[in-house]
Amino acid sequence: MKPTPQTPTQPPDGLPTYRLLTGPDDATFCRRVSEALALGYQLYGSPAATFNGEKVIVAQAIIWPSVQQALSQH
Repeated sequence: MKPTPQTPTQPPDGLPTYRLLTGPDDATFCRRVSEALALGYQLYGSPAATFNGEKVIVAQAIIWPSVQQALSQH
């Protein structure tokens, strides 16, 4: 059986371990979330949505797996 690759303890390129992605509810926002997941981030909590009078604005928190591990140990 092939070993599972380990996720680095820190995100690449100096990105923060916690991020809140926000923007209009469109394909661009979905791509941003998908790209973060492909890098190794995990979703943190449920998405949020609001209406600014013109369009729906969404937010999704993401965290690096080492943060999730630390949170689950407390």
